[in-house]
Amino acid sequence: MNNFLNKVKGFTARNTPVGFNKAYVKAKEIAVRLHKISGKSAVGRLPPGQTLTKGFPVLDLGVHPSFNSDTYRLQVYGLAPERLFTYDQLLKMPSQEFSEDFHCVTHWSKFDVKWKGIPFKEFLKIVKPDNRWQFLIQEGLDRYATNVTRADVERDNVFLVYELEGKPLPIEHGGPLRLIIPHLYGWKGSKFLSSLKFVVRDEPGFWEVRGYHNHGDAMNEERYS
Repeated sequence: MNNFLNKVKGFTARNTPVGFNKAYVKAKEIAVRLHKISGKSAVGRLPPGQTLTKGFPVLDLGVHPSFNSDTYRLQVYGLAPERLFTYDQLLKMPSQEFSEDFHCVTHWSKFDVKWKGIPFKEFLKIVKPDNRWQFLIQEGLDRYATNVTRADVERDNVFLVYELEGKPLPIEHGGPLRLIIPHLYGWKGSKFLSSLKFVVRDEPGFWEVRGYHNHGDAMNEERYS
């Protein structure tokens, strides 16, 4: 504690007030560390129940499908004309580099993750789903599935990503393609994305039928149903 206080201008162990509120100062110390890590204030940014990490933990179902850029296909179906996109076709779509925070339901968050991918709004212009669709069902090469609402993906900061930190998205982090929806917990974006199904009625996915929240908003701490 004294080491922290000694760094504050005008504060030394000698002039530390007797009976000062240690819990209050400790909270301030944590806030300073968060600020230094992120370069921005963490107040209002770190969701409740989350701890900031500098690393990027790998969490999945234990299956890492192989990827071949020549044979990979992203299927679009349901209330959209059925199409298969090659990896090369995806790379040629309008793309953007962006930075967003990432929140995992297992209580860790990583600030300012740098991705590159296709703005989902641009992808919608290409696939032209029927306007009746209300839910998007994502399916992975590992047979994982998760559901998100139309309102959640029709946002400017939602992307189909294929790069992480300037390099092709590694398999352990969901390569070759995954959907990033920053305001939702990470499980709401399928790793190893292989298909996108546009539907009217909701279809809860792998974790949702096992007790996880059907929506998954990180700021509202929607972890479990």
